[in-house]
Amino acid sequence: MSAHTELVSRLRAAWLSGKTRPMEYRVAQLEALGRFLDEKKQDILDATALDMGKPPFEVELSEISICRSELNHTLNNLGTWMKDKHVEKNWATQLDSAFIRKDPYGVVLIIGPWNYPINLLLVPLIGAIAAGNCVVMKPSEISRNVERLVAETLPRYLDKDCFAVVTAGTEETTRLLENKFDYIFFTGSPSVGRIVMTAAAKHLTPVTLELGGKNPCYVSDTCNVQNVARRVAWGRFFNAGQTCVAPDYVLCSLEMQEKLLVALREAITEFYGPNPQESPDFARIVGDKHFQRVQALLRSGRVAIGGQTDAQTRYIAPTVLVDVQQDDPVMQEEIFGPILPILTVTSLDDAIAFINARERPLAIYVFSSCKKVVNQVLEKTSSGGFCANDTIMHMTLTSLPFGGIGQSGLGHYHGHYSFDTFSHPRATLLRGAGREALNTPRYPPYAPRRLPLLRATTETKRRAACTLL
Repeated sequence: MSAHTELVSRLRAAWLSGKTRPMEYRVAQLEALGRFLDEKKQDILDATALDMGKPPFEVELSEISICRSELNHTLNNLGTWMKDKHVEKNWATQLDSAFIRKDPYGVVLIIGPWNYPINLLLVPLIGAIAAGNCVVMKPSEISRNVERLVAETLPRYLDKDCFAVVTAGTEETTRLLENKFDYIFFTGSPSVGRIVMTAAAKHLTPVTLELGGKNPCYVSDTCNVQNVARRVAWGRFFNAGQTCVAPDYVLCSLEMQEKLLVALREAITEFYGPNPQESPDFARIVGDKHFQRVQALLRSGRVAIGGQTDAQTRYIAPTVLVDVQQDDPVMQEEIFGPILPILTVTSLDDAIAFINARERPLAIYVFSSCKKVVNQVLEKTSSGGFCANDTIMHMTLTSLPFGGIGQSGLGHYHGHYSFDTFSHPRATLLRGAGREALNTPRYPPYAPRRLPLLRATTETKRRAACTLL
């Protein structure tokens, strides 16, 4: 028996014992996770700085604060979420009890990415714990300092019988996926997502895939250009652009492009100074391989702002490209770096057609002071999420589901949606053992005269239409 198989078997035995089911147990584990965030805060700041030069402010905001918000929201509402949900009944079951029981799946696997290695590992973990599961966590080996921190310290806070951290590269992860899990939650690229889904299919294991995509950002001619530039620049260059929901490219008119370039240059200088390489508030690319890939994308179009690089420190300046063509390399893949291409369109309809001709993205952004423009983009496109007149901020709401569609993902989470993702809605009908005479009409030998009675007591009738005057 391999170490991974033995681990999964041990956790499954713990789950079958019912240990994770009581609310008190779930609350205790969630509170322990909160202590990890509080007591290891400085270690998290140090590890993310070593991995990608991430500014402490960005770590506080995007890693620690979001996790704490998710944790508090879950603790505030867990009792309500766990309650059975009673449902409507037909006439045949009026004397019975019908409800949905939120059952844990069992032993789940969470595979985290490197770009937000705390947030994107712990937020799904919060949902899995809240739902009563045992969990195997696999942090990304690319953000190796955070991986080491999580592997060495997180198990000290959680119940080792029910929760485990596995460190693994590609080959070891492939072997890990050969084991039967009851649910798999993966965050990463579409190419690896297909591998995970293929492995899950062998055991008919349900999955959530949080993938990426090229998120379009349409800027109409009716907007405050300075505000647009600051919000787009913040969303694009936060974490050096290594954000799955970052605006990946801008669509606007040629006239707006000229105004936007001036405003973007001002915003970048305001944020990072005249030389962003010296700014303590601008992160670095996570590794040499990723640096080389992003650097190669600078050859698309023409550099209008930025473009400077330093391979030794994996620095790529906040960069804006113009004269970009649809078939340029920068438009063929998710950028995942501090590069913002601008493509010109002739109209709103042209922008919508451009968006709809491509894979559905994780997010769509639109900037306009005209509500009609915003609503047109919302109604005529499809994406995992949508945000008007800002970027990224929709994912800070625990009340909204976060997830992709099509190429950008499968399933969603955050807040109540995390609890639901890791819970099986178990249909439950509790009938009395007596009153057998009421059941007789449905038994053989069948008599056609009984059919109207059975239909009347079991069929759902359509309500009469009501016209509002």
